[in-house]
Amino acid sequence: MGEKIKIIELDFVNAFLIEVEGGNVLIDTGYPMHWEKLLGELMSANCLPDKLKLVILTHGDMDHTGNCANLQKKYNVKIAIHQEDVFMAEKGVSLNRKVRTLSAKIFVLIRKLRRSFQSKKIIFETFKPDVFLSDGQSLIEYGLDAKVIHIPGHTKGSIGILTKEGSLFAGDIFFNRKKPVVSYYVHDELELNASVEKLKKIDIRMVYPGHGKPFPFQDFKDI
Repeated sequence: MGEKIKIIELDFVNAFLIEVEGGNVLIDTGYPMHWEKLLGELMSANCLPDKLKLVILTHGDMDHTGNCANLQKKYNVKIAIHQEDVFMAEKGVSLNRKVRTLSAKIFVLIRKLRRSFQSKKIIFETFKPDVFLSDGQSLIEYGLDAKVIHIPGHTKGSIGILTKEGSLFAGDIFFNRKKPVVSYYVHDELELNASVEKLKKIDIRMVYPGHGKPFPFQDFKDI
């Protein structure tokens, strides 16, 4: 029986809902402004109020963690993150990063301009994660036959979730808006490059990035 994965498109950010025995696991949550859409998707999947076993964060950026506080307070959902990114969740810290391409720099500028003209400022509600994930950790206790892969570079605590069937929920180490590429936004370039090389040595079938469409990992390796 194949994996049951629902892609929840939250503007330009992806969240992923994976059906497991007795409920679901959610990977990433979008910005706070995506709350109503995310809530509707979770309700329609019948995993709230009490069948959402775990929320896994691929890293600590607000576009991935923005609805965790609501999920914790309203539904007592457990939130999991790598220890290295906990400070981003608890303090609302946004990292300074190198932007590697001209097109990405333009995208960042446009996004900043849009925010400056918005009548409502995006407010991030900090939260305390419940579960700290580490490299190689199994998620079977949450019903998900998968393991954690630590892939720093975009942030120190960036992780991927690799299922038994070879699906990698990769966060922001890859984008796939037009074609699969390594992240344009880099906290540590040496770590990012090492993480990509690490993934190339692993048997990965499909990649589910935080931004853009899923793609066969071989497509990236063939570029």
